[in-house]
Amino acid sequence: MAIIQTTKPVRKGEELPEEKIKQFLLERQLLNSVQSELKVSQFANGYSNLTYSLQIEDKELVLRRPPFSAPKRGHDMGREYKVLKHLNPVFNKAPKAYAFCEDTSRIGAPFYIMEKVNGIILTAKSARQKKVTPKAFKTIANTWLDTFVAFHQIDYKAAGLADLGRPEGYVERQVRNWGKQYLAAATDDVPVAAKVMAWMQEEQPKHYDHSLIHNDFKYDNVVFKDDSWSEIAAILDWEMCTLGDPLMDLGTSLGYWTTATDPDIMKQGLPSPTVMEGNPSRTDIVQEYALKSGRRMDKLVFYYVYGLFKIAVIAQQIYYRYKHGHTQDPKFAHLNKASELCCHTAWQAIQKNKIDDLY
Repeated sequence: MAIIQTTKPVRKGEELPEEKIKQFLLERQLLNSVQSELKVSQFANGYSNLTYSLQIEDKELVLRRPPFSAPKRGHDMGREYKVLKHLNPVFNKAPKAYAFCEDTSRIGAPFYIMEKVNGIILTAKSARQKKVTPKAFKTIANTWLDTFVAFHQIDYKAAGLADLGRPEGYVERQVRNWGKQYLAAATDDVPVAAKVMAWMQEEQPKHYDHSLIHNDFKYDNVVFKDDSWSEIAAILDWEMCTLGDPLMDLGTSLGYWTTATDPDIMKQGLPSPTVMEGNPSRTDIVQEYALKSGRRMDKLVFYYVYGLFKIAVIAQQIYYRYKHGHTQDPKFAHLNKASELCCHTAWQAIQKNKIDDLY
């Protein structure tokens, strides 16, 4: 089975106390001896929680912990662990979670241990390297969307996740809270951001469905089983999973879904294999989702604008940490420009009342 899940040596300042990790693994019966050699590396993808590969004895495990100097909000390891523990028995795309530790004396923060799922993760770089064909991308997009629809159809009450969030009032809270978070993390003067926030406040839907939502469902957060592209082996990055409007989830995915007709600055700011030939347009994705899910799409532009603005806030928050020296990863150095780009694109969608061909 092909494996494209690149790890690198652990970044300076983000090392793990290996002896304490081995002691924890021993206590949770995930290890036979603390004398065993532990090899730790760090997954290169991702902009939020830190994810490590632990190779020890005959197994490879994954450790997830919050970023250094990050607020707890959005980085709740116990919550993420709970989601996986409850979902895995009813939805095999959720990886198995083995152990959770809230004792910060271990590694300085809460963390959990989960299984490593082998397969193919499609990033913009890996898709080019593999020379994925247009025909393959049609299959990839269809498998991705089928999995998304199936996830939204999970009976979250039967899964024991009815207390994961408050679906009533979800949209109103999201519009309000993401606006507050943007203002708290702002470093540059971006007047169009205020226009987008005001428009979302005015145009938000009042009635909507409730379901589990992932909040970060995109190509590089799923693991394809193999290059037949017909099955997703696992969905990754569950830190923002909650209960709410599934179309808000779709809107976030659309925000990341850059296409070949988007301007170069947008494709560079939000690099994605979705720009490659064979991928559907954002409008096509919406039409297929509506067909597969049976849901109406009355507020399509709102959901796309929301997705773009949320991405803008997340990028701005990470840039804020970078600017204040809380993280040194150089890939964060221009996220303020990516944030600004998302706001401008959202305003274009509002002005043109559509989600494709905006420039």
